[in-house]
Amino acid sequence: MSLRMALTKGRLETKTADLLEQMGYGVENLRDKGRALVLPDTKNDIDYVLVKSNDCITYVEHGVADLGVVGKDTLMEGEGDYYEMLDLKIGKCCFICAGLPENNPLEKQGHVTIGTKYPKVARDYFASKNIDVEIIKIDGSVELSPLLGLVDGIVDIMETGNTLRANGLVVFDTCAEISARVIVNKASFKLKKNEVMKVLEDLERAVSENAECNR
Repeated sequence: MSLRMALTKGRLETKTADLLEQMGYGVENLRDKGRALVLPDTKNDIDYVLVKSNDCITYVEHGVADLGVVGKDTLMEGEGDYYEMLDLKIGKCCFICAGLPENNPLEKQGHVTIGTKYPKVARDYFASKNIDVEIIKIDGSVELSPLLGLVDGIVDIMETGNTLRANGLVVFDTCAEISARVIVNKASFKLKKNEVMKVLEDLERAVSENAECNR
């Protein structure tokens, strides 16, 4: 049976293509895609579909795609009915709680305000600390909000920390580690189990090989 695999556009797409190529899959169409959004594997009966991160969950949940590769941050913030099967160990970063050095929201008494693009992640994190917070949703540069006094701190994704440092902000805590995950449609896992497991086993082998090389 043929498979359809949704890949999150951008850096994860490139890193996933590297893993697929390492597995011996035919990723030529992914490398030279032009404006195409559905790209056949040249060696296997798989079509790759390039989507935005939130749409990856939607397509997998509704069975339009059998498998998907998406960041753990998207899975944590969103909701969906799927199997989370494999950590690909790529696209690594983390959710952090940060702010101005003199204003740690984890130590503040009284009303605490947090700015974030990820309200569910932030709410769950502070609930785990038994801290009641007001969440303020910010879609732009969240680092600006504590500088202007809008919030006591922020919850955001950090890769290098350069933007935080450039604006005089510090990290108070790591909320969660993030990396790319493989999700699978529940019906596909039953109806196409052999085909799905073959891809998962190949990906797992590539992840293991990379881990060995990095030791």
